[in-house]
Amino acid sequence: MEAALAHLRGAIERGDHAIGDKLPSEAELCRTLEVSRPVLREALRALQTMGLTVSRTGKGTFVVADAVEDPTFGDYAASDLLEVRRHVEIPVAGYAAVRRTPENLDRLAHLLERMERETDTIAWAAMDTLFHLAVAEAAQNPVFRRVIEEIRDALARQSAFLNELGGRREQSDREHRAIVEALVDGSEHDAIEAMSHHLDRVETSLTDIVRASRASATMEGGPRA
Repeated sequence: MEAALAHLRGAIERGDHAIGDKLPSEAELCRTLEVSRPVLREALRALQTMGLTVSRTGKGTFVVADAVEDPTFGDYAASDLLEVRRHVEIPVAGYAAVRRTPENLDRLAHLLERMERETDTIAWAAMDTLFHLAVAEAAQNPVFRRVIEEIRDALARQSAFLNELGGRREQSDREHRAIVEALVDGSEHDAIEAMSHHLDRVETSLTDIVRASRASATMEGGPRA
């Protein structure tokens, strides 16, 4: 999938597929790239997330940009999403460490166990959003939960994107466990540090994916004129 994505992205950035152009059909792309349709569709979804294309039902996939500026997850750009998460989820983790109940801790522990056993990326991403909702619930302020609910779809899309292209699942599980351990200990400081580290790693992974894709696209097609 990464090779298919690099090829398609390189073609767009070189201008082989200009802004406004429709990409070849899925069948044609599968033959050209020698990949299966599910693999191709993953690559096409990644292109759309990166903001390079849009999919129009019944019409196909069209190029809308020739360079990656800021991946989009649902209704929100990655940079906007991360900015809000830092301002909300870091202090929320601190409040949760002080206010959590035994029921909150049980729910978080159960979610961690399920996530560490889960093999399906989409199912794991859905549970990832439930984890962050559960931390917000542990802060005992319904407004925090409402904020996380608002960005829930974007969080799931971002998680799936990072897992497919960044292989972040095991690392993310470890980061989640550190957050829960801080809540169990009732340490506001450790909870804030653990959530800060988690969001730092999310940002780093996003940056690495964009840079790696750009480098692969350049090598695929050679330097741009």
